[in-house]
Amino acid sequence: MKESYRQADENELVQASLKGDKLAFEEIVSRYRKLVARTVKGMLGDSVFAEDIGQEVFIKLYYSLPEFRGEAKLSTYIQKIAVNLTLNEIKRRKRFFSMFSQKGNNEMYEYEIADHEAAEKREATELVNKALMGLDPKFRVIVVMRMLQGYSTKETADILKLPLGTVLSRLSRAQEQLKEILQTI
Repeated sequence: MKESYRQADENELVQASLKGDKLAFEEIVSRYRKLVARTVKGMLGDSVFAEDIGQEVFIKLYYSLPEFRGEAKLSTYIQKIAVNLTLNEIKRRKRFFSMFSQKGNNEMYEYEIADHEAAEKREATELVNKALMGLDPKFRVIVVMRMLQGYSTKETADILKLPLGTVLSRLSRAQEQLKEILQTI
């Protein structure tokens, strides 16, 4: 077994992980944890839930690695897991909060304790995050992947298994909604 996999390609890491090499899987986690964090936090905000989902992504990856056929990049496979788990969490939260909300008021807010470091930057980030949380999840995931993660429209469509036109129209609608939300905040 190799001591270090820093120079290994993803195929070698997958094969070694499948053989039970924990160091190889640790390298996968190390390479892709920031990608997962950006995706999950972009969709859920910076919260304990986001951290839990981030960990769950790699647990799911570990158990589903035998199903990975290598037809797409490993990052795409991991991104798909992250998106699916995050969307499941959003649905779960909506069901939970709708049980406790008043009739006709299904809105959910998440408040954070303000930190006084770099107040202006933090305030701008909070405004954008609040606006993102105001989007329907089907629009939010497009914005996160295209504008925050930097995936192309085609890559986003492939990961989400949506037609290219649907991704483009949802991105356009999301941008319009974000403008409206940011004007009201």
